[in-house]
Amino acid sequence: MRTRHAAIIGGGAIHTCHVEALRHVPSVVLRAIVDIDGDKGKKLAADYGCQFYQDYREMLLDDVIDVVHICTPHDWHKPMILAALAAGKQVFCEKPMVMSALDVAEIQAAASAAERHVGICYQNRLNPSSLAIADCIAQNTLGNMRAIKAVLTWSRFGDYYTASPWRGSFATEGGSLLINQAIHTLDLMQWFGQGVSRLKGVVDNALHEDEIDTEDSAMATMQFNNGARGLFYASNCHVSDSPLLMELEFERGMLRLTDNELWQICGDERLRLACDASPDGVGKSYWGVGHQQAIGQFYRALDHAASEPYCGINEAAKSLQMVNAIYQSSLLRKWVNIIE
Repeated sequence: MRTRHAAIIGGGAIHTCHVEALRHVPSVVLRAIVDIDGDKGKKLAADYGCQFYQDYREMLLDDVIDVVHICTPHDWHKPMILAALAAGKQVFCEKPMVMSALDVAEIQAAASAAERHVGICYQNRLNPSSLAIADCIAQNTLGNMRAIKAVLTWSRFGDYYTASPWRGSFATEGGSLLINQAIHTLDLMQWFGQGVSRLKGVVDNALHEDEIDTEDSAMATMQFNNGARGLFYASNCHVSDSPLLMELEFERGMLRLTDNELWQICGDERLRLACDASPDGVGKSYWGVGHQQAIGQFYRALDHAASEPYCGINEAAKSLQMVNAIYQSSLLRKWVNIIE
């Protein structure tokens, strides 16, 4: 297996998950870290024993670098992905891939022209509970699905937004709660329901009107392609970050994800199927435990594209379509059809 050299753009909190994951991927070397803050970037490069660049475009001139990881504010994702592809690099990007579903085709065309892969980090698909749910659905263990309910109540105070001014703006974040925190939940819902055909949603700014011009709360009703119904509620107005609550109802029972444990419930019988343990001191517990698996999966796909799955452009576009549709539905106050 050939040795691959990686660069990480962005030295914010999430980049540590990528650094730790790369340490577990065979034959991968972290060659460079990029950050616009020179002092911070130089310190990180010294800590990791790699090169430092303040300008990502200069880093892209390094022919030794094979793969670029993008861990930056949302509005930088599109130009950085396009520039990396133009430079012949493979790309692994934090969600969202872009801020609007309208930009997906441009990324797809650039990746096709460059004959390169673009992986998007929806690591919660690889949590033990998510894999167990997917297996239950595939095996038809409980019969046909009837409904999915998801409730996400997290906490974001004013200093979260003021510390990083790109947050809370449609121009730079593309929204707030939906596109940043809740997009993972929407992705899991559509993944389990085999896609969404239509939805009706509402967004609101309940507590953060003085800090942001985007939403801190949202709800939606949706119809899945497999015939099931979906109910979704999320808010950043809670006082703590509660674990995701998700219930999937089937003909012969229910799957309930609560307190990071997945239970199969059939009448009075309860069986624990999986537990999502917290990461070992890397990142934040609500990011899930799947970064290492997602990044490893992507690198394996670079060598075995035909046999190794990963979350690519088309898959990443699905939850982004849902986010855009909820914004549109809230504005129009009507159902919005989603066309894949």
